[in-house]
Amino acid sequence: MSRTPKITRITGDGECDARVVRQVRGGPILVEGPVRIVAEDGAEVESDRFVVAVCRCHRSALYPLCDTSHRAL
Repeated sequence: MSRTPKITRITGDGECDARVVRQVRGGPILVEGPVRIVAEDGAEVESDRFVVAVCRCHRSALYPLCDTSHRAL
């Protein structure tokens, strides 16, 4: 049985548009940019691209950004 996740809209001073995030089977997570990614250790990576691929396999030399290393499997 599949459950639908609870959807919560967070707003500040005004309505904000939600970013689109897509999971790619066997690949990265695609996020509409620009984005700033904050790692567990506090390191930050910024990208101003219109779509940013975020690594899920931890094989990327550009981690947390995807460099398509997952394709070598």
